[in-house]
Amino acid sequence: MNIVPFIDIVEDLNRDLIKSERYLRLILAIQRAIPCDVVALLKLKQDHLVPVAVVGLKQEALARQFSINHHPRLQQILANPHVTRFDADSTLPDPYDGLVDDGSEQLHVHDCMGSTIYIDGKAWGVLTLDAMQAGSFDSLNPTETRAYIAAVAAAISTSEHIEALEIQVERNHQVAQCMLATAGPSSIIGNSGAITDLLSEINTVAASDLSVLITGETGVGKELVAKSIHQQSRRSEQPLVQINCAALPESIVESELFGHVKGAYSGAVSDRRGRFELADGGTLFLDEVGELPLAVQAKLLRALQNGEIQRVGSDNIIVVDVRIIAATNRNLQLEVKEGRFRADLYHRLSVYPLPVPALRDRDKDVILLAGYFLEKSQHQLGVAKLRLQQSAINQLAQYHWPGNVRELEHLLSRAALRAISEQGRHASIISISPVHLGSEFMASHSEAPQQTAMENQSTNDSTATLSQVITQGLRDATDEYQRQVIQTVFVTERGNLAAVARSLKLDRSNLIRTMRRLALDPNTGE
Repeated sequence: MNIVPFIDIVEDLNRDLIKSERYLRLILAIQRAIPCDVVALLKLKQDHLVPVAVVGLKQEALARQFSINHHPRLQQILANPHVTRFDADSTLPDPYDGLVDDGSEQLHVHDCMGSTIYIDGKAWGVLTLDAMQAGSFDSLNPTETRAYIAAVAAAISTSEHIEALEIQVERNHQVAQCMLATAGPSSIIGNSGAITDLLSEINTVAASDLSVLITGETGVGKELVAKSIHQQSRRSEQPLVQINCAALPESIVESELFGHVKGAYSGAVSDRRGRFELADGGTLFLDEVGELPLAVQAKLLRALQNGEIQRVGSDNIIVVDVRIIAATNRNLQLEVKEGRFRADLYHRLSVYPLPVPALRDRDKDVILLAGYFLEKSQHQLGVAKLRLQQSAINQLAQYHWPGNVRELEHLLSRAALRAISEQGRHASIISISPVHLGSEFMASHSEAPQQTAMENQSTNDSTATLSQVITQGLRDATDEYQRQVIQTVFVTERGNLAAVARSLKLDRSNLIRTMRRLALDPNTGE
């Protein structure tokens, strides 16, 4: 075969093909140019050569990793900058013994040669050719053979470039969906003892590659903790990829984690990398890991144990280097006890358990966080200054925060919009009062669990002290608080009694009776 048509074939390889197809067609072109029985293209990965395409070998060969130190023929090929050819009677063991796709257990006497493939002056891997008949390569033209090898290297270089572009495009698309959301603060905000302890734990574990299990209630910032661990790790320049295990149907979880090959199932129209491959070299964040089906848990365990995955529909093993961070708001120990979570997977994930404190356990961090969120909102909403009135600060500080930091952020976003609507976008200072926090906050605030009588005495501008409660009596103090809540909601709903009743979860008739008992006029709210 002439070198010119061979180059034309090589150039055609890079059009609209996935990587595995490019490599396969490349070695088929080599087999046409240099007639032989076995062709293999192997990529160098550290001290192993990993097959990426083979012709004439059993498919299991693609799952092998050939240690250079244990295969002297491959070692010699890599050590020689030129084409290496072995004598037919060479006693060196052949790496493909038992792998030839003709039923034989040994290659016996044959012709064998190979060459290192260099990309940008560095060894990329090797190309090997075997013929079952000794002397098959005697008539090869050395110049043409070198030209073929050079053309193969050029094709691989182009393919690598195309693959890099494909990965970048795919990562831009998928990682945009997988990367951690930036809805929260860019760093962990707070100076409470609970947060100081958490930051110390993050600093301790970040530099290692240990698996981390982040636990905590919904909305405490588990994603932010995962991001902080990644940013302080040696993998910080590599991707941080997220998968929300609770958001995916059971039928596609495995494909999302490990990828799939074309035709693996209905709708799989092309090969697709899973999150493990996208995170190779970086960190994979398994959010809501407690929601994984048991069948997928077993495959995840294998990936964690061996660093090996298989795409759905493929027998090929892919080796990945991924640091695992998982998060859950479930009690996984209880899930294990009740048979809903594998004990071995739990122990693999929780090498370093990291609980995140609830907002109500963080002293006055709520005020610091409120300042951050308002600063963020004023830039996003295009206003000069957003400020909290002291009465609003008092209410925020006293609230139980069942939704934690996420609830605080959403509450302040709504309050900012209400205040802007009332005071105008161009006001020099937009002041947020308890009214702007909303009737839903006021209603839930009045029902916060385990609040004391003193906590229930929030006013617009000050909080009743314990001595006031004692002086007034519990009933009078409670009535006063109810009066303030109803008046606040009455103003928010512009005197619409039906709307006030809905906000407070009362019947309209019950609301009117309560207002009259509290000496409030149902018409004016006064």
